[in-house]
Amino acid sequence: MAPGVARRARQRVRILPLAGARSRSAEDWWWDRLAPSGSGYHLMQSDSMLLVLPGPGPARRRAQRRAARRAQLLRLHGARAAEAKAKPRTAPAPAPVPAPQQEPDPGWGDRIPLEILLQIFGLLVAADGPIPFLGRAARVCRRWHEAASQPALWHTLTLSPPLVGRPAKSGTKTEKKLLTSLEWLMPSRFSQLQRLTLIHWKSQVHPVLKLVSESCPRLTFLKLSDCHGVTPDTLITLAKACPQLHSLDTRHSTVESTAVVSFLEEAGPRMRKLWLTYSSQTTAILGALLVGWSRAEAELGAEPGTARPPTLCSPPPLQGSCCPQLQLLEVSTGLNHNSTPLQLPVEALQKGCPQLQVLRLLNLMWLPKPSGRATTPGPGFPSLEELCLASSTCNFVSNEVLDRLLHGSPHLRLLDLRGCARITPAGLHDLPCQELEQLHLGLYGMSDRLTLAKEGSLLLTQKWCHTLQELDLSGQGFSEKDLEQALAAFSGAPGGSHLALCSLNLRGTRVTASTVSSVISNCSGLLYLNLESCRCLPRGLKRAYRGPEEVQWCLRQLLTSLPPPS
Repeated sequence: MAPGVARRARQRVRILPLAGARSRSAEDWWWDRLAPSGSGYHLMQSDSMLLVLPGPGPARRRAQRRAARRAQLLRLHGARAAEAKAKPRTAPAPAPVPAPQQEPDPGWGDRIPLEILLQIFGLLVAADGPIPFLGRAARVCRRWHEAASQPALWHTLTLSPPLVGRPAKSGTKTEKKLLTSLEWLMPSRFSQLQRLTLIHWKSQVHPVLKLVSESCPRLTFLKLSDCHGVTPDTLITLAKACPQLHSLDTRHSTVESTAVVSFLEEAGPRMRKLWLTYSSQTTAILGALLVGWSRAEAELGAEPGTARPPTLCSPPPLQGSCCPQLQLLEVSTGLNHNSTPLQLPVEALQKGCPQLQVLRLLNLMWLPKPSGRATTPGPGFPSLEELCLASSTCNFVSNEVLDRLLHGSPHLRLLDLRGCARITPAGLHDLPCQELEQLHLGLYGMSDRLTLAKEGSLLLTQKWCHTLQELDLSGQGFSEKDLEQALAAFSGAPGGSHLALCSLNLRGTRVTASTVSSVISNCSGLLYLNLESCRCLPRGLKRAYRGPEEVQWCLRQLLTSLPPPS
């Protein structure tokens, strides 16, 4: 085939038929492509091949084939028309009537009564706090907004500006922006606020507390954590405007001692709880709690009655304690450890705070004032239930000091003496409390074990074996035999009474496998057992066990490791 002819044939093949042109059969399409008319070739079909031969070929009967196809189409069209005539005519279906437009359903949230919705919100607020739940619930619908705006739900609040990578200037702008929002929220939401916590406020503490004093007359608890710029006038105004305020927490905040003392002098008769961070000014604050101390004596750290006589420029001495109804007092160290000993007269504190129930002096180098020969014993703390003197540093708490603190405390339930290496079992046995539930005597980080008591643990367990729920003897130097006798007190109770022990810490002691297995077998309610660094136990068992399943697994392993009885 000539190249020009073939090229023209290909061009004719690629041309698409126009719209409305008559369609050709596949056979005609192939004949025109293989031997187009005028090309000088024709097709010849044999039994097993198709030949393309030069020269004009026999005439094809295209007209006959087209007539046959046209007749077939006419017959098909006539058959469809006859079927349509045979079917009975039916009335056209009526057009669908559009449904009446209904107003959108407000949802189940609007159908709940406001009282029920307030109860549901109250349960959620009690579990997770009002923020951010109430702010998000107010966006749901008008009914939820009305419920979330009720002041009764905003009784506990924590306010903290964002701290992520903020410089000093942007932090001040953030606090001012939050203060602008509080100026609108305080009167409308926080009229029944009872507990308020301010965290990381550096420059706007005074305006916030001023708003609180103006809009929150029912405030009972105030916590200032890592806050700066608290002035005496601010706390005095708050104490006067909030007659129900009875708890103050200033831990890890920069607050002048004069501000706290002025606050205690104003709100002292109703104060119930006080948390302080130990600093050089703590003595002046504690002086307001003691009987027979003036403010000048407190600032000098002197004994009652030994300071210089008051002059015209000095304040008058305090005749009594500012807080006679105080129930909780906690003094702890801040982030920067202070190595200055805290001197606290025990007898003066007992007279100034006779209703004290919880006393915590945590991680302090506490140096109690010497009693002296002529000093009469104090009245004690008749209502004291918890005493915590835990410390990781050297302290001077001895049996004599402990007796001065607890000689009048028969209702003590928790005694935490971790780090008090000078306390002996004999001194604990002489305490008047008979129903002690938690006793912590752990020694952590002690390098000198030669001075520790080797015997006497039996005195502890014999006295409180039926009431103890938690016992911590970690790091104590009791011998194997002494521990065996002491823990044997938990082997049974007369009359079949149930043992209450659920937590036992024996870390670093000389307890043996037979002693531990006996304790586990007799104390069915044991939920925590610490056997770390116990040299007398087999390998693989020196770890802490939490939960009844792990404790029982430890028992099975101990029983298999014990030698068979002879």
